[in-house]
Formats: sequence, C-alpha cells, structure tokens
Amino acid sequence: MPSLVSPSINTDLPVGCTLVLMLMTTVLTRTAAVPVPTPLSALPGARGCVVAQFKFLAPQDMKAFRRAKDTLEELLLPKNRSCSSRPFPRTRDLRQLQVWERPVALEAELALTLKVLGSIANSTLGDILDQPLHMLHYIHTKLQACVPAQATAGPRPRGHLHHWLHRLQEASKKESTGCLEASVTFNLFRLLTHDLQCVASGGLCV
Repeated sequence: MPSLVSPSINTDLPVGCTLVLMLMTTVLTRTAAVPVPTPLSALPGARGCVVAQFKFLAPQDMKAFRRAKDTLEELLLPKNRSCSSRPFPRTRDLRQLQVWERPVALEAELALTLKVLGSIANSTLGDILDQPLHMLHYIHTKLQACVPAQATAGPRPRGHLHHWLHRLQEASKKESTGCLEASVTFNLFRLLTHDLQCVASGGLCV
C-alpha cells in the first residue's frame, strides 16, 4: 500500500521542528532577560511588608485629609514667618532612591508629620484631625514592617537617602513650630498621592 504521507512533507518535517525549537528558545531567552521588579516584601529584613493597599486611598479618607489641610492652611497662611530650611523641598523625589531606601525615607517623613500634626490636634483641632491622624498612624505602622533591619542597625545612610534623612532631622531640631506646621501641611497631599503611592508600587515606581 503506498504511503499516505508525501515525500516532500517527510523531508520538511525536521526543518519545521528545528524552526519551532529555535523560536521557543528565542522567546524563552528574551523572556528571562526582562527584569522583574522586586516587591518590597521580598527585600532582606522587610518581612511582613504589605503596603500595596495604599496605592489608592479611600475617597472618605481623602476627603478627611482635604478638610484638615484646608483648615490648617486657613490658620497658617495669614501668619508671617521666616523659615531657614525646607524639610520637604520640591526637588526631592523618592525615585532618586533605591527601592529598599524609599520606605526608610517615607517612614521618617511620616514620623515628623505625625509629631507635628499630633501637637496641633492636642491643642485646637482634635475633631478635624482625628480621622487623618488615625489613618496616618495605621500607614506608619504598616510601613515600619517595610524598613529593612540594616537601615536602622547598619552603617549611616549615604547619598540621597542621607541628605533626605538629615534634612528632616535638622528641620525638626532647628525650625520653629510654625514653620514645621506649615511645611507638614503643604506637604501632606504630596506625601499621600506621590510618596506613599511610590512606596506602595515597589519596583514599579520608576
């Protein structure tokens, strides 16, 4: 009985298989070459770090922050004050830091914000600041799990991170209460909509 497969197909089969194998090898090689962003939870010393939920805050939380910011600005703007430094300069950007350094910088930023806003709440604006402070404390607690152990126990930070932390420390020591209140107030939404979202995005914040 004659073969049902033509000689030309038998001849081309090995070539077809070779082409398929070459194509698969190329695809796999290129796929492996694409860098995969490292999630914060996978970084050394950052176990239990879960901050992806803060990429977008709930509308009711943002509304409370907006109300608090507007109220604070009404109280702070009319006052003339001379501030020697800016704890939160516009030129700074968390993307200038390595992924593991970003939670360290944001944690320090949040700590100063909580300290300043907490003092205001204790004096005059408790009702307006209650919800924002509660949310900021919650974010701060979650963020602390993202700070690698070597950031607090290791050598002194260098480069952009060193300048970031040093600026916050100096402002906390040298600036007047009024200057700190104004700086924290004007930085509040940048902290929530830029810095926090960047840290929550991990290696995807580029």
